[in-house]
Amino acid sequence: MGDVGALALGAALGVVAVAVRQELVLFVMGGVFVMETVSVILQVASFKLTGRRIFRMAPLHHHFELKGWPEPRVIVRFWIITIILVLIGLATLKIR
Repeated sequence: MGDVGALALGAALGVVAVAVRQELVLFVMGGVFVMETVSVILQVASFKLTGRRIFRMAPLHHHFELKGWPEPRVIVRFWIITIILVLIGLATLKIR
């Protein structure tokens, strides 16, 4: 899926979350994406303010790859984290 498809899918998820007033649940379920984005923000802010890096490379998955983790290990661990976060998000939904 390219940028066009990913952006359209993300926008659709955001619109649905706003329509059903469950924005926080979307934030929790998309925790890996939030974590990746926050790692870039922290890296850029830290480098601009102090001249030092927090991670070896941003986004976060590249940091783990530079530490020597093989790419499939990083992917599977992120899948596991995503599954756990989605289950937590689904558990917090209120059934009306």
